[in-house]
Amino acid sequence: MRKKSRLTGMSVVRGAIIALALLFAIAPIYWTINTSLKGATEVISYPPTWFPTQPTIENWLGVLFGSTFPREVLNSVLLGLGTIVIVLALGVHAGYAAARHEFRGKQSVLLILLMSTMIPGVVTIIPQYFLAVQLGLFDTYTVLLLVFSAWQLPMVVWIMKGFFEGLPRELEEAARVDGCSRLRAFYTVILPLSWPGLAASAIIVFVWVWNEFIIGLTLTQSPYVKPLTVGIYGFVGETGIDWGRITAGTAIALIPVAIFFMIFQRKFVEGLTSGSTKG
Repeated sequence: MRKKSRLTGMSVVRGAIIALALLFAIAPIYWTINTSLKGATEVISYPPTWFPTQPTIENWLGVLFGSTFPREVLNSVLLGLGTIVIVLALGVHAGYAAARHEFRGKQSVLLILLMSTMIPGVVTIIPQYFLAVQLGLFDTYTVLLLVFSAWQLPMVVWIMKGFFEGLPRELEEAARVDGCSRLRAFYTVILPLSWPGLAASAIIVFVWVWNEFIIGLTLTQSPYVKPLTVGIYGFVGETGIDWGRITAGTAIALIPVAIFFMIFQRKFVEGLTSGSTKG
């Protein structure tokens, strides 16, 4: 009985901790949606109201049909997908080489890649700006794709390296015995088994690009290239902040990522936690 009571008490404590963590995560989202449904006067009222007294979708309509925000959302989608293609094309091969081959300086190269992810982005943003201007790439998709890919490539290399290390070498050896070259064995045997790792990497890259702000703010100028985070910042004017449209834009930006993650969350978890084959 004492042991059962102790287990029950621990379950209650765990449940309370999970509930607090859930509340802490959901509260900002609720407040964003709540504010986006308020009128201009109620948004700045004090004390703030927990529920809109007269709900309105005026802010949502203004963002969707009265601004360049839809174009900026499209920009972020294109940048996210483009970065995924570039990073996976390079990261998959580099991760496989790091997992299966031994070469001089391998550990040093991997360590440098890992250390590069620890450098704050703001430290390198000024050199990136000058390079973009001098190369004629300022305010183009090209510079954003290059910078985003450079930032995310080390992370993808490490994820795929760990995933490939979890795959049995016997699969490749069997393919080699059947006459496959090493490259063909990789494409026909190993790569098809790597979808969980590829999915996890793709989700992480897409969410990072979707949320990136400082690079887009510094390296872009026109709405035809700006990502959506910079578009949301555009509602901050010289005479004030349009909180209604900012929160409406933020709420709209949450929807694609939430749907994308809910659909692929199982693959995401599987890709980060497993590296073994089934059957």
